[in-house]
Amino acid sequence: MDDRIEPTGGTEPLACPDCDLLQVLPALPPGAKARCMRCGRNLATWTPDPIERPLALTVTALVVLIVANTTPLMGLSVVGRHASTTIAGGALQMWLQGQELTAVIVAFCALIAPAGYLLFMLTVLLAVRRPPAPKWVGETLRWADAMQPWSMVEVMLLGILVALIKIAEMATVDAGIGMYAVGALVFLFPAIATSFDPDEIWRRVDWADGETWPAGRTVSGADGTP
Repeated sequence: MDDRIEPTGGTEPLACPDCDLLQVLPALPPGAKARCMRCGRNLATWTPDPIERPLALTVTALVVLIVANTTPLMGLSVVGRHASTTIAGGALQMWLQGQELTAVIVAFCALIAPAGYLLFMLTVLLAVRRPPAPKWVGETLRWADAMQPWSMVEVMLLGILVALIKIAEMATVDAGIGMYAVGALVFLFPAIATSFDPDEIWRRVDWADGETWPAGRTVSGADGTP
């Protein structure tokens, strides 16, 4: 459980989820964290600019993802012959060669899951710019949280680098624009997760009773779901 509260301070005591120590949290400046005085557990975090910054990073990552999947990852030259491929093209070739399961896994983890995560995040961030947000934002945020672990861009990049090292002994390998785009995504995805504050999203959600998320109410879960 990861309990977090409104980072502007309050008069009601908060019990630490690890040691049960009751304490009142002070108002926090942007970027600061409040930790338990007894065990050091993180109790509250205030992420500065929780909407615009992750929105800008998400748009950038979406553009880079399009580049990564529409431009060649690498070019191979062997005895005068040259060939290049994209991520989708590689998955298609696996399918045509009878490796259907591997092709589906590669396509899902390298293309579908990252695209789904970014599209869900973009939808959420655009919908909550002016609170209260629609009620469907909560479900969309859960879908984004479900897609994030399957967006294995860094694993794909590691596999590409291993393949490059092995192929380099037999052919001339030239890294394409897609390769650099994938490398950029390795940094963009953690940047989105670091700058994104799910608590801020839940506070802006318009609940079924027509009330917004009450200030000071705690939330729990990796994605901030109540």
